[in-house]
Order: sequence, then structure tokens, then C-alpha cells
Amino acid sequence: MHFALIAEADQIEFYDAIRDTHWVRAMEEEIEAIEKNKTWTLVEPPPDRRPISLKWVYKIKANPKGEIVRYKARLVAKGFLQKAGVDYGEIYAPLARLETVRIIVAMTTWEGWSLHQLDVKSAFLNGYLEEEIYVTQPLGFIVKGEEHKVYRLNKALYGLKQAPRAWNHRINQFLEKIGFVRCVSEQGVYTKCWKDQDREEKIIVCLYVDDMLLTGSKPEAIAEFKSQMHSEFEMSDLGRLNYFLGIEFQFTEAGTIMHQMKYSRDLLNRFGMKDCNAAVTPTEMGLRLERCTEEEDVDHTEFRRIIGSLRYLCNTRPDLSYGVGIVSRHMQNPKVSHMNAVKRILRYLCGTCNLGIMFPCKKPGGEMKLVGFADADWCGDKEDRKSTAGHIFYYAEGPVSWNSVKEPVVALSSCEAEYIAVAQPACQAAWLRMLLKELNADLIQPPTLFVDNKSAIDLAKHPSAHGKSKHIEMRFHFLREQVNDKKLEVEHCNTENQNADIFTKPLKAARFCKLRESLGIVRF
Repeated sequence: MHFALIAEADQIEFYDAIRDTHWVRAMEEEIEAIEKNKTWTLVEPPPDRRPISLKWVYKIKANPKGEIVRYKARLVAKGFLQKAGVDYGEIYAPLARLETVRIIVAMTTWEGWSLHQLDVKSAFLNGYLEEEIYVTQPLGFIVKGEEHKVYRLNKALYGLKQAPRAWNHRINQFLEKIGFVRCVSEQGVYTKCWKDQDREEKIIVCLYVDDMLLTGSKPEAIAEFKSQMHSEFEMSDLGRLNYFLGIEFQFTEAGTIMHQMKYSRDLLNRFGMKDCNAAVTPTEMGLRLERCTEEEDVDHTEFRRIIGSLRYLCNTRPDLSYGVGIVSRHMQNPKVSHMNAVKRILRYLCGTCNLGIMFPCKKPGGEMKLVGFADADWCGDKEDRKSTAGHIFYYAEGPVSWNSVKEPVVALSSCEAEYIAVAQPACQAAWLRMLLKELNADLIQPPTLFVDNKSAIDLAKHPSAHGKSKHIEMRFHFLREQVNDKKLEVEHCNTENQNADIFTKPLKAARFCKLRESLGIVRF
């Protein structure tokens, strides 16, 4: 996912960059930031430690229109030279899920709040190191007369394995110091709640490495928080959110549209499908891919690159989830038929680059309810006969979470397939409920899941009447517990109104377009 959302660095060598004034200035700014931050100290090389080499990485940063915003030079440590237990210990650092970002966007749009974006300049340089680490002097900035010396790091550098964890620990300490509380169910989100004249006020901060989303009910408190951040870190206030992790945001009177039009067009250009004939649906009717040993092989690397790029696109395009999920099952040994299926998805994308998901503004009489749909295609896989399950959740009438996945076991009946398909989103509903509670957005009523199989609903509500279900694995009965504890409601809906049907099988064009609209996908 990270490969897809962060564009590759430009292939520029140091000896070419040193002759360009733009890159020279960018490198000088990076060194100035490091020196100002007191990241390192020049010392004699230790006899028992090998210093880690450094390299320059260059990137031209552009806006969604393709205009150059900044020439960015980053000094990066060659972290692959580090040794576990010597140069680093724990390296894990939490990130906010993109599902969480969608929930926050849905909430702020419904409440009419403003959504801001902040960027911490050279974020990883703020994290303190616990280990003793030495690095070589960078090319172009070697101290004359002391060429043999090395730098001992006081703080982290980009490229070090523990750099993300060190930065996360640093920002966590600061946010807790100024009164924020870290969410237990989502470690990349912080909240601050207080009462002002008998009114509940709050600020929400969402972290994704050095990018920060900020929203709240009181503009004055947001301005104060920005001032506190500027006093502690070197920050860039990017204003109202419009471009985040390759995702674009468009604000209209009807609500907020979250899309990836630029990313989609770049993807088509990269794989030579810009001028292809557009398709109406991402998968052909009756498509059943198999591991064909007689077909000709295709380029494994190219196939996986396309799949990885499409995977990230699914964050704003739930209509692609089923098609991308089907072809993802054949990455180990892709054949011609599998590549043709991938190209069909790209052809569909070519005609639908201007689609995105809509988070509507508050309507009269509307409620911030959590509603889901779950469905399954019984024995959809022709090889192992496992079913394909799919679900989608809406919060404040906007799509916030969805998935299309093959079930882990073979179901003996359509009832069992549907029961397992509902058990999986039951776990997601539990997490969403906990997150919303921590965001101080408690639900008035439990989440509701709509299913089009009455037998599966009866199995969840009345277990004693179904002796044929005794072989179902214990983990799937989590659904039954949630229903009995009244933490989740399971209701019946007609197959025609089952929005999750689009995640389980190829559909005819008319049916597909109707369900695509019901997912909250709009053309802009």
C-alpha cells in the first residue's frame, strides 16, 4: 500500500543534482534543518562500530494539477545495513487506517465542521534515539579537515528502521502533554473533549506519519492547537484539506467528495492504458478465473504492480473491490486470462476516472447511524468451492468501510455461507462502534446489518432451532453473541435492495450501475 500511495523518488544522481541550483538549495535546506534540530554531533569514529552510509533522495512534489510545488531533497540512512539487537530494537509505529479517515470526513461533513491539514517538516528528525548509532558524512557536505570523522545521531534520520517509532513516541508525548487522549481502538487518533457553557466541544487529530488531519467543533480551539504545534515543531499549515495520501477532496453544497482522479490517470498512463476502449463494468458476466496450467505465462512483476496500484485505488472506489479481489488470487502464477481480467478493470477505470464517494451534509431529520449490508455468493470459486463474501458500512449516510474477500472455509449451504459472511462484518461493526465511542460520537442505537437470507438471520437469533449448524467453527458464532447482547441488530432485506451484492459476483451493467450509485459513488 505504501508503494502505491507514495510516488517513487525521481531517478536523479547526486553528481547530476549538484549542478542544478534547485537541488543544491533543497539539499542546503535539509542540512540546515538537521543542524537546527541538533540531530547529530561530529565525533571520532568508534573502533568497534561501523557507521551507516547516507544517500540523497530527490523528489519533485506536485499538486493534483501537475504543477511543481517544491523540490525536495531528503538525506536518508541506508537502514538495510542496520543489525537487529545492535542498531535497533522495536520498530513498530501505529498509523491511522484509511477507514478512520473516511469516518472523520463523514463526521465533519455531517456536522458542518472544517477539516484542516498540517505537515510536520522533517518529522523523523524530532524523534529521540535510545540506541548508539553513527553515520557517515553526507556527500557534498563533508567538513574540511575532518573528513575522517563521523556523526553520532542524537535523533532519528529518515531510513533508520526505528525512525517511525521514535517520531511517534515524540508526538504522542507532546499531544498527551497538552491534554489529548489517545484512542485505544485506533492508536493514530487523538481526541480532546471539554465543556464550554454547557456545550460539549471536541478536537480530533488523525496522524499518518508526518501528515496530520485536524478537525473540531470550535474554530478558536483549532487555531490555538495550531499555535501550540508551531511552537513545538516546524510545521506547514496546508489549510483546508484538499489532497492527502494521493486522495483528493472536493467540497460541494451537497457534501464532500473523496476521489483519486489524478492517481487513476497516472495509473493508466503508467501501464499504457490511457487511450483504451472503456468498459461499462470491471468484470465480465460469468467470469470464473482458474489456475490454468496450459496458458502462457505473463510478466509476474508487471501483473503484481498493477494489482498493488489497483488495491490502493479501492480506498475510494468500492465498485472495484470485487474485481481486484478476484485477480489478486492469482498473483503467484498469473496467466494470459488473468492479465486480460486485469486489463478489463483498467478499461473500466479509463471511463470512470471522475467517480468518487460522497459524504453528504446533514439533512433535516437525518441521524448519524451506523448501517451495514452483508452478502455472499455460495461456492463462487470453481477450484476450492469457497464462497465470496462482501460487506459495506455507512455512517452519517456516507460509505466508510467495505470489503470483498473469499471465505476461509467451504460452506455446506447458502445459509451457512451467509452466516459466515455476516460474522465477518460483525467484528468490523464492533471496532467501528468502539472507535465512534472514543470519538465522542456514541450511537443512539446499535449498528444494523441487512442480510437477504432469513435462515442466516434465524441462525443468529435462535441457535437452538438449528441442529445442522453444529459443525460451524466457533469463531463465526461471535455474530450470535453480538446479537444476543444487543450490540448488533440483524435485519432482513430483499435481494434487490442488497447493496453488498456488488462485492460477491460479476453483475449485468444495469444492475451494477444501480448498486454503484447505492454505494454512495457519484460522478463529479
